[in-house]
Formats: sequence, structure tokens, C-alpha cells
Amino acid sequence: MGANEEIVREAAGASAFEVERVRRDFPILERPMNGQPLVYLDTAASAQKPRAVLDEMTRFMSEDYANTHRGVYALSQRSTALYDAAREKVARFIHAGDAREIVFVRNATEGINLVASSYGRHFLERGDEVLITHMEHHANIVPWQLLRQEKGITLRVAPITDDGELDMDAFERMLTDRVKFVSVVHVSNALGTVNPVKEIVRLAHARGIPVLVDGSQAALHMPVDVRDLDADFYVFSGHKVYGPTGIGVVFAKLPHLEAMPPYQGGGLMILSVTFEKTEFSPPPQKFEAGTPNIVGAIGLGAAIDYVSSLGPAEILAHESALLAYGTELLREIPGLRLIGTAREKSSILAFVMDGMDPQEIGVALGKSGIAVRVGHHCTQPLMDRLGVTSTVRASIGLYNTRQELDALAACLRRMR
Repeated sequence: MGANEEIVREAAGASAFEVERVRRDFPILERPMNGQPLVYLDTAASAQKPRAVLDEMTRFMSEDYANTHRGVYALSQRSTALYDAAREKVARFIHAGDAREIVFVRNATEGINLVASSYGRHFLERGDEVLITHMEHHANIVPWQLLRQEKGITLRVAPITDDGELDMDAFERMLTDRVKFVSVVHVSNALGTVNPVKEIVRLAHARGIPVLVDGSQAALHMPVDVRDLDADFYVFSGHKVYGPTGIGVVFAKLPHLEAMPPYQGGGLMILSVTFEKTEFSPPPQKFEAGTPNIVGAIGLGAAIDYVSSLGPAEILAHESALLAYGTELLREIPGLRLIGTAREKSSILAFVMDGMDPQEIGVALGKSGIAVRVGHHCTQPLMDRLGVTSTVRASIGLYNTRQELDALAACLRRMR
């Protein structure tokens, strides 16, 4: 939507998204929930896994598994090659210039903590300001608060409008000489707002300020090109992009990784160790201490292969059409109020209903086989800003259909 409209039109004109065929790739969608067909509308929390990912992880553990970068025997070398190939796949997926700019972590949360702990501790000083926004996930708030306690930095928060859009005029005014780092979400997990991150990066870089982008809700919904965005850091989680849990990605420009100290110490991230000193490996190994999540990386590589085979632009077109359809459906329900109505949105339908507790709504939907998320969505400051304690969040994935949104709307109407 908005800046993505051209991509949507091109993809729609190129080929129809065969959602029924896609749905057959996800075994869990064949099982019922509470005796009803499963309508999975919680992809923002964690996406379901296609058979291609499940099969590749099982095949790897059955046929190729061994520890990486340590064995001289054929099985270990094969495992190492597959692990390294997964890193190359991630680099191509987000258009990184070099696979060495890809660091594997557990998830996006650990990725932000890595940057805050390594870059922040090394380069930020007392009185320096870190600028975030009012729509951030707790994972992009708490690490900077911990750094504030340790280093005495100042955390500044750019405001948002009642519609859930970033106030860009206020953001630009807050980019003073005291700001030494910017950390912003690409797509809000609670509102679906798509932030103008390319413009945010441009404004920050004009003042020499590096930028981290939390891409947890963007990487699965739209094409991401970190070189075009010019982001210094970009993080996302594997489990949200149809891969397994326990694997995540930090993209960082190579000069940053070379200048940053290690995040953790241990095996693999060293060149040599004596009791007097340690020499560290170059990036990315410098930031990957110990035995990595080999199976997770293989699964993430398979997920990227799967998403790439469908086409990120085609996925965006399909999901954008569903979002527009679902928005109109919910607007017609008496007493329902959408939370987050930014002009540029992706994948999220968050709402409250007059006289009904969101928890009550979520339970009732679950009994009808409809899986949604209820709560503050790890964005309590955002909920406070919008005057709600929690919302019901229906989030769209590439396997969802209009019929499923019809089922959601029909169940909500029955509650009224």
C-alpha cells in the first residue's frame, strides 16, 4: 500500500497468487482446532512452516548432521558447506553486499541486544542520545534502557499520530547533534504501520548518525533491500519468515562489524587463546560464539528458498489485497474500532469492540477455530499512547484467504 502500490500492481499483473496451492504446502492447516477448520491469523507472532522447511530440516538431521567448522571428515565438511550456504541465501534475500555482513543469532531480540551491547557499549558515551519511536516493540526499548543504566545515555522517543503514523516532522527536529544512534521498526507488529525507513536513514545519515532497522514484521511481507535502504543494521527472526524458531539474523555493514567488539566469548569466535590474551576471528564468526544453531540455519535457508520461489512481490500483492478486504469487512461491524489506520500499512488488523474485553473476544474466536493474538503485543508504551490496554490482533500471512476473513467477520458479528 502507498509506496508499495507499484510493486502490488506489477505482481498482480504478472501472475495470480495461487493461495489454495500454497495452503497445501502447510501441513498444520489441514488440522482442525476445537472441532472447526483452523483459521490461522497469528502470523505476526510466528508463521507456520511449509513442508519444504520441515522436510529439509529432517533430511539434514538424518543424512548430513555434524558439527560445523571443526571436522576434517566428509560429514562435517558437508554440514559446514550447508551452513555457510544458508548464510549466502540470507545475504541474497535481503540484498546484502557480502555474506560476511550476516550474523546468525537466536532471533531479532538477540540481534538488537547484540548491537546495543557491542556497538552501544563501545561507541556511545554518557549524554549521547538514542532516538527510537513510540511504536517500538519492547525488544527495541529495553536493551537501550539497560544501556542507559550502564552508560548514562539518554533515550529519546519520537511521537506518533492518532492514526499510528510516525510524526516525521517531529522526528527530524529530534535529530540534533546529541543523537548518536537511531533504532526504528520497519513495520509495527501492533499496528501494521510501515515506516518510511529509507527517508529515516537518509535524514540520519545526513547528520552522520547510524541506523538500526527492526525488520521482524517486514522481511516476511515485502521485498527488503538493505543496500537500497542504506541501513547500518537490519534484524529479523527466522520463525516469522516461515522458518524455525531459535534462529535470527543481524545484517550489519562490514566496517561496523570489524570495529565492534565481540558480543560473547567462547569457541569458534577465536583465532587463538592464551591465558594472557585472545585474538578474535573476523566477522561474522567473531559474533557467533559456540556451536551454532546449525539445524535452524538450514531451516531458515529452506524457508528463504520457499518464499523466494513464490516471489516477495507476489506475496506483497496477495497480502495487500487481503488487508484491504479485511479492513472494509471489519469497518462494517457496529461497535468495532480499528487500532492503527496509517496510510501505509501491512498485514495487521488490530481492533477493539465496545463493551467487550479483548480477552473475551479472543477466547470466543478460538472456540470457532480462529487463532488471533490478544494483549499489548509487547508494545505497552504504544497501547498507553493510543488509550487502550490491549487489542485483538488478526495478522495475515501468505496462506490466508478472503474466506478466512469472512469467517472472522461473521464470528465478530455474532458476538454483537
